[in-house]
Amino acid sequence: MNLISVQDTVNTAVDTLSQSYGDRWEGTGAEESSALIQFMSSNDLIYVVLGVSLIIWFVLLFVMFRVDRKITGLEEKLEASKRSDESTETDSDENI
Repeated sequence: MNLISVQDTVNTAVDTLSQSYGDRWEGTGAEESSALIQFMSSNDLIYVVLGVSLIIWFVLLFVMFRVDRKITGLEEKLEASKRSDESTETDSDENI
């Protein structure tokens, strides 16, 4: 008997939730939405997901190549400064 009253209470709680938030869950129609939402709902969403993921990958690759070029430039400057330091030390050793 207690179990039945608990189940009734749970069902009542669910019903009040759906009544309170039912209009928010339904959302607005596609014709009342923005252009982006209309575009997404008119096409299959898999293409939208594919497009977004491709954009993310291209941005990541661009950033990686840019950082690689900057690191390569810093390595070249470091090697050049090491070579100039070595040549200065060699010249000072020859003068002694």
